[in-house]
This record gives sequence, C-alpha cells and structure tokens, in this order.
Amino acid sequence: MSTVIAIPAILFAGTLVNIAARNRTGGLVAWACTVGASILAAIIGIDAVYGHHRRAGLSWILPDLTDLSGRRHVAPGLSVDQLSGFFLLLVAAVAVPALLVTISWWLQSSRDLQLLPGACCFLLGATFTVILAGNAFVLLAGWELLSASFYWVSMVEHRRDGRVNAALAAVSFGKASGAALTLGVLLLCASSRSLSIADLGHGASHTVHAAGFALLAFAFVIKIGLFPFQVWMPRSYSAAPGPARALLAGAAVNAGFYGLWRTLDVLGAPPPWLAITLLVLGGLSALIGIAHAAVQTRLSQIIAYSSVENAGLITAAYGVALIGATTHMPQLMAAGLLAATLQVVAHAIAKTLLYASGGVIESTLGTDRIDELRGVTRMLPWSGTGLAIGSVTMAGLPPGIVFVSEWFILETLMQQFRLGQQLIYTLPLALTGALVALTAGFAGVAFVRLAAFTALGRTTPQILSARVHDVGLAGRTGIVILCTACVAVAALTPFEIRLISTSLASIVPTHTMEAAITNNWVLGPVYKNFSVLSPSWLALEMPLMLIAVIVLGLVLSRGRMLKVRKVAPWRSATGGVDGVDEYTPFGYANPTRHVLANILLPRSELNSLAADAEPANTTPPSSSTPMGYNADVVEVTEAFLYRPFEKPLRLLVRAARKLQSGRLDAYLLYMLITLVALLAVVAAVS
Repeated sequence: MSTVIAIPAILFAGTLVNIAARNRTGGLVAWACTVGASILAAIIGIDAVYGHHRRAGLSWILPDLTDLSGRRHVAPGLSVDQLSGFFLLLVAAVAVPALLVTISWWLQSSRDLQLLPGACCFLLGATFTVILAGNAFVLLAGWELLSASFYWVSMVEHRRDGRVNAALAAVSFGKASGAALTLGVLLLCASSRSLSIADLGHGASHTVHAAGFALLAFAFVIKIGLFPFQVWMPRSYSAAPGPARALLAGAAVNAGFYGLWRTLDVLGAPPPWLAITLLVLGGLSALIGIAHAAVQTRLSQIIAYSSVENAGLITAAYGVALIGATTHMPQLMAAGLLAATLQVVAHAIAKTLLYASGGVIESTLGTDRIDELRGVTRMLPWSGTGLAIGSVTMAGLPPGIVFVSEWFILETLMQQFRLGQQLIYTLPLALTGALVALTAGFAGVAFVRLAAFTALGRTTPQILSARVHDVGLAGRTGIVILCTACVAVAALTPFEIRLISTSLASIVPTHTMEAAITNNWVLGPVYKNFSVLSPSWLALEMPLMLIAVIVLGLVLSRGRMLKVRKVAPWRSATGGVDGVDEYTPFGYANPTRHVLANILLPRSELNSLAADAEPANTTPPSSSTPMGYNADVVEVTEAFLYRPFEKPLRLLVRAARKLQSGRLDAYLLYMLITLVALLAVVAAVS
C-alpha cells in the first residue's frame, strides 16, 4: 500500500487516541502524530513535485463502479501529483513550526485544553485528505471533515464567551460550501461518467462546464473568506485557543486555494463572466479586509481581517490567470497564477507567524487589546519579536516575502493593455488594480500601527505587573523558523519560482512561467522588458546600506547621534482633555476611519461620565462634566446582507422543527410524497 494513505491514517489515529485518553499522555501521543504526519507529508510533497507520483486505492471502502456502457472505472482514493505535492509541502512546512509553538504553549498552559491535540490532529487530517483526494467521494468526505474540524477547534474552549456562536458560524458557512461542492462535483461526475477528480471536465457540455466551475469556485471561496462570505472568519479564528489559530489561518485555509488551483487544472478556462466576477470580488475583498484591519482595536481581529485582505489579493491574481485562460493568452495566465501562488506562500508563512506569536501573547497576558500590549517585547521577547517581524512583513515592506508577492500582483494587474480593446476585461482589470494599490497602501498603515503600538510602545503597567513566561525551546524554535522564512524565502525567490513552475506544469508550461527569471537573480512579471525586481540583491544591499548610514551618522555627528534628547511631548487634544501624552492606536487609526468612511460606516457617541448623574436627568452637561467618547465601525456585509434574513430564517427553522415531529406515520407520508414526485419527474422526462 502506498505511503500516501499513512498521512491521514496517522492523524486520525492520533485523534482517536486523544479522545479515548483525555489526559496528558493521550495529548502527547496526538501531538507526536501531528508532527510526524506533517514531516511525512513534506517529504512526500517534495518527492511528488519532482515527478514521483503516488496513488492509493480504497477499494476496501469504495467499491469500483461500472458506468452505463459497462466499463469499470477505478478511481484512486488518494493520489499525489505535482500540484497536490506542492500544497502538501506548503501546508506541512507551516504546520510544523506552528505545532512547535502550540505544543510548547500547551505544555505550559493551565487551561482545560485536553482535546486540543486531537482537534489539531483532526484539522490537519482533514486538510491533507482534501489535498490528496483522488476521487469525488474522498474529496466530499474530506471537505465535510474540514468543516467539522473548524467547528471543533473553535469549540475547544466552549465555556468561554462567544465560542459557541463562532463555531456555529464556521460550520454554517462550511455546510453551504459543502452543498455547493457536492452539487458541482456530482454534476461533473455525471457528465464525465467517472469518479476520478482528474476526469471531472471530460465530456461536459458548455452549460454543465460553466455550472460546475461556478459551483466549485463558490465552494472554495467560502472557505478562504472571500467577500461576501468573510463574516465567519474573524469570529472563528479568534475563538480558537492560543497559537492553534495559526493552524487554521496558515495551514488549513490552503485547502481552499488548492481547490481553486485544481479546478482550473481539471476544467480549464472558465466562462468569462465568472473570471471577471472573481477578479472584482478579489479586489473588493482586499480593500474591505484591510479597511477593517486598520481600525480594529484587538490583535486577533486585526490579524483575522488581514486574512480577508490576503484572500482578496490572491483571488484577484487568480482572476487574472482565469482571464488569461479565457482569452487564450498563456503568458497572462502564467503571470496571474505565479503572482497568486507567491501570495499564497507569503500569506501562509507570515500569517502563521502572526497568529502563533499573537496567540501566545494574548493567552499569556490575558488580553488582546493593543492599547494594553505596549512594549510586549520587553516581557515576552520571543513572541513579541515574532509579532513585530510578522507585522513588518505583512505591511509589505522590503525585503519581506509579502513585498515580493504584492509587487508581482500589481505588475500582473498592469498587463490589461495587452488585451487591446476588449473593454469587458480591461476595465475590470483597471478597477481591480486600483483597489489592490489602495489596499497595499492601507496595509502599510495597518501593520506599522500594530508593530509600533505593541513591540515598540512604552510598556504598560498591566504588562509590568504581570509575571509571565515566554514559550519554551520548541516554541522559540518554531518562531525563529517562521521569522527566518519571512526574509529567506524572499531572498530565494528565483528558486521558489522554479519550484512553483514545476508544480504547476499541468496548468501552465514550465518554460512560460520561468520567463519571470532573468539573469543575475533579477525577476519580472513573465513578460520581458516590462519591469524588474531583485529581492535577492535587496536582502544583501539593505543591511549593508543600513550599516553605512549608521557609521556615517556616527562619524558626522561625532557620537552625538546616540545621545538621548528629551523634549516636551506633543498632544493633539485641546486643553482640559485628560489622557496620556502620546499617540494611541485609536488616534493613529482615526484618519483611516474617516478616509474609508463609505466602507466602514463609522459611528461615534459622546457620553457623560459624571458619577452622580441621575438616569432621568435631562440637563445638558456643563463644560466641566467628564465626558467619554466611543467609536465603532459597521461590518457592512453582516449588517446589510445577512441580518435582514435572520428573522425569516428563524421562522423557516421553526417550521422545519414542526415537520420533524418524530411520528412514524408523518415520515411515511413524506416518503410517499417524495416517491410520487420522483415518479412524476421520471414520467415527464421519459
């Protein structure tokens, strides 16, 4: 039997051990299974990228099927090729350091987290099952398990406020995603008369092909949190315990991106309307995500909304690839797919680092409000440094990996002129390019704010009074690996591009994508003589330039540059207003709140804080009355798209509960009605 089946087998076995033995020993066995299976997945993924494909039959679970012509189809239960091998490697590569941090934190935690190891085992087992799925039934089963795993991880600490609602939101959107995937896969299977994933696009009519592509894309974009399906993501990610969030946001979410890439691989070019829709939705998601991230006051919410932003950036570049496929322009397709894949890698590494470090900080200090996390690097140097490096990376500053991937996305979106007078494509590309450029600018504001007010801020009394300990040796190792990857992968981008081009050879010819690499480690957006960038040289030159500037400053200032100068603090408030003499995260984000007011719909409220004020007192407050100022923003999608349907949906649920009376005669009546309806349909079709 192929070693492919060992990956999910080890993980699901670890889950069962943890459930059966809810103690420290069972947890350690489950953690060992997660790390061991992830390392095995990385090895198999590397091997598959370079041409050693594996297949595993599951005939003992799924019998071989015979189609209408009498031919027997043997669809592999699990298989790994170059594309699935790449995503297998990516998920495993970020899962291992995330697990090191999570295990180290779990060993030190005093909270009731007995089932967390099993939940993480189950999560990775479901993720790897989706990536390795070779036939329709395994894919659908893995997708349902993935939705259940998001629910389980969010519910590990179900006694804490908000956990149940967050888990229900995750599983509700997961069920919608699963329904769309089931419809799309079965529709394409019926057309191709095969259960194999590789055969899904065979023999499909234009209508079936378009419907199948749309349903599959709909299913996968829900999982990655694309607008307008992003409302579940900030809640579910924040509900997961500590650094385990990194496994959700950095590892498991890649199953959705893999689904989009595999759909393009097996179905080819989509209908033009779908390519344009995904392109524009990607740009909107990026701007909406970063707009909310820039004004949030909680660390977990900032990171979660940046996941929405990155999903939008990736989908925008993926949309360019779809337009290239639709217009039969392989270079445009290669440029879009390369930019999207680079952003997938950058997001996986940086988001894993942010959530791993941020999860440790929040659980250790008991708060995730950035007002209370000033100077966190002084108390938690390893986690605080990880948060700082992750924030600078996500800000898109060189020489980080996000800087490189966002540069490729912007350069790819600038290629709309190559489509000539086809306004149906050029206008959406121009609009999305503007949205992505605006997003990149606000991303710098959002994450510079995060780094400045946590890692570099003045230590707050709450942090000074707390007796805390950072993660242990394993956790520090995981943080160091992720911090190093944020810069090292960017410096080695030419090698990364060659790995990506080999992995995506079934979608785009390798030589077409490798045209992005020129001589002397210089890169371009596939099209030659357009623009160039060399992150490898940047990684060497920037430290040397920094050293040169420091030395020159010391020489010219004769050492005065190192002397501390004390000046009176500057305040923007008027006289009589109490508060600290320094910038606050709220004040820093206030311009963003007003510039993007049409998206955020900010609300503000001025309240009297007088202790002796009577509830019924209607006298206007005097100028000496203490006042309080509250401000908030509106989640537009939830407020105007989902909230109006809440009441009708509750009524529908109540009606459905009445139909489920438990009486046998009622269920027999339902079966009779269904049978009569089916007979009527068959008679009409015949």
